[in-house]
Amino acid sequence: MSRSSFISSLLFFLLLTPHWVVAQDDDVLKKLEEIAIIDQKVMMPMRDGVRLATDIYRPKTDQPVPIIFSRTPYNFNSWGDGKQRTRTAQRAYEAVKRGYAYVVQNERGRYYSEGEWDILGVPLTDGYDAFSWMKAQSWSNGRIGTYGCSSTAEWQMAVAALDHPAHFAMVPQGYGAGVGQIGDITEQGNWYRGGVEQMLFFSWLYSVEHDKFKPRIPAGATQEDLIRISRFYDLAPENPPVDMAEALSHLPIQDILVNINGKREIFDKMIRRKPNDPAWYEGGLYHDSMDINTPGFWFASWYDVSITPNLALFNHVRANSKDADIRDNQYLVIAPTLHCAYTRATENTIVGERPVGDARLNYDEQIYAWWDFWLKGEETGFKANTPRVQYYTMGSNKWQAAEQWPPKDSELTTFYLNSGGSANTLNGDGVLTTKKPRKDNPDTFTYDPMDPVMSYGGNVCCTGNAVKGGAYDQQSMEENPNILVYTSEVLTEDTEVTGFIESTLYVSSDARDTDFTIKLIDVYPDGRAYNLDETIQRARYREGYDKEVFMEEGQVYQLDLTPMATSNLFKKGHRIRIEISSSNFPRFARNLNTGGNNYDESEGVVATNSIHHSSKYPSNIKLPIRGK
Repeated sequence: MSRSSFISSLLFFLLLTPHWVVAQDDDVLKKLEEIAIIDQKVMMPMRDGVRLATDIYRPKTDQPVPIIFSRTPYNFNSWGDGKQRTRTAQRAYEAVKRGYAYVVQNERGRYYSEGEWDILGVPLTDGYDAFSWMKAQSWSNGRIGTYGCSSTAEWQMAVAALDHPAHFAMVPQGYGAGVGQIGDITEQGNWYRGGVEQMLFFSWLYSVEHDKFKPRIPAGATQEDLIRISRFYDLAPENPPVDMAEALSHLPIQDILVNINGKREIFDKMIRRKPNDPAWYEGGLYHDSMDINTPGFWFASWYDVSITPNLALFNHVRANSKDADIRDNQYLVIAPTLHCAYTRATENTIVGERPVGDARLNYDEQIYAWWDFWLKGEETGFKANTPRVQYYTMGSNKWQAAEQWPPKDSELTTFYLNSGGSANTLNGDGVLTTKKPRKDNPDTFTYDPMDPVMSYGGNVCCTGNAVKGGAYDQQSMEENPNILVYTSEVLTEDTEVTGFIESTLYVSSDARDTDFTIKLIDVYPDGRAYNLDETIQRARYREGYDKEVFMEEGQVYQLDLTPMATSNLFKKGHRIRIEISSSNFPRFARNLNTGGNNYDESEGVVATNSIHHSSKYPSNIKLPIRGK
């Protein structure tokens, strides 16, 4: 085809495409209008008088119906730039055609909702009051299920602990931003990992936070007024796009949003909170002192930012809910995808750049069977037909089932780090072995916070162009002499690693404080090295997040890192590898190694860090191997 012919064909396609899309959108709207009573911009009152903007779609019937409820900080307005949007309409249609009312509501302070918004600080009573209002409606059967992913899921756990009688079931997906603290895992809503700031919220807040000087809806505006003005005014401000890779490099980190002209009031107070600050326990985060009293169908994914805390929360509810019936009615799905990307799996799913096979699952069928059971009281066979845990194993590329997490036959096997003192780079002498080393030949590397090891792939979310999420070949990264590499012998049989991965490092440094990172890698026979999970630990918090204990030069310290998690078949001929360094930036903020606040500092010091491995200092990683 000639260049002119190609351009003509492309222009013809582009001219036709909008008509096809519009026709498809019109079809969804028409089908919804045929079956639903549509009641938009209902201002639902909270106990303090604040009203929350709510859209209600319910079947055209005189019979009371159950409710699927989604509360979100995101924009669901039906109009934008003078055009109708159909994403919410599509979701509403899927619910209404099955006999449900679909109710979507903005959190206080978001778009048409009144009040002031505070990430992770929205009153829990808002959820409780919304349940009470919906339960009292004549068209409601009194049964409500909560549904959503990411920020539309994070509020569900804490409100479930309030035990509202109308909250019959929930489907939280990618819910890690609502997890505060579970046992020894202290995330505070994805703000921390191992005492280190996760930088996703630095980027996310820039993109979503509205300015306090935004236009306000006049007091007393009627529903008719709100519907009319929403056609041309959706209250969705947009910050100019920025190069987030560059923006996150700014120091001090407390000024990152200032530097890109972002709104920063919420950020300013959060960046100063230490991991155990009492303020984390006053908002909408779930902590393990709270009892969840709601049946849950949980969804997580291997390359989400908080896979381990998510799985730990599922286990916590299964083991600790005071009601045995609630403990028994918790189910879990773990997909091999990025954050909230479950339904994007295809016949040939690729996560990052690693093919992982056909990872599709009948999500709608399972979720509506769950809703039908709990919200309609129908015997759908959900409990008989749905495994307690459905998880996808990469490498073998198949869905598997278990009655618990990890599967009962997963057994922790200890692999020790060893070397002759030169584990630097993939060409070094670092090995993973099941035999404990005797003599200590510590591996030493330099960590310069002004020249950190950069993030490449990983379990990430929401950082714009700063970090690629998923599995990427790490070989080029492993040429960096400031990365220690420990690799097993070639595997003589298929080895499935499924469960939590524990790691203990014995470390020393000439700095008062520094970080240590670890990655788990699947090494292919041709050398490709795909990352599976990663974690980090700030040394000052090695004895707990309620105190800071600094390092002394010449002393060796034990670091127990936050567990990782995966399900991966290391095939015969593959090798198991871990990488260790002191930065994974900008997924995690850099430690400037001074022992200071870090968030308000612009100058760092170079740290010389060492990993020790011997009978006295048995640095190791414990892998959950199935069927040993």
